[in-house]
Amino acid sequence: MSKYGLFGKFIAKDGECDTLVSILLEAARSMEKLENCEVYHVSVSTTEPNTVFVYEIWKDENAHKASLLFEETKMLIQRAKPIIQGAERISTFIPKGGKL
Repeated sequence: MSKYGLFGKFIAKDGECDTLVSILLEAARSMEKLENCEVYHVSVSTTEPNTVFVYEIWKDENAHKASLLFEETKMLIQRAKPIIQGAERISTFIPKGGKL
């Protein structure tokens, strides 16, 4: 199977961007334990004040799907849901290499 990548966009409710970033950074720390997660990077937009981007690279698509079933992941999703105004999967992709 090919590696699997995601680029996602989350829009926080007004005044909640820092909280959302904090929750997503907790998710990133929890992903450090997962061998199948190669990259989980959180960024904020310079032009959209409530927008947070997450860039992920996984061993394969099944590894990503499995991560959504972990209790810690479910808990973080439940904490984030009330402060998310919108979300969009910008792209899925097949990573080919480069500097990580």
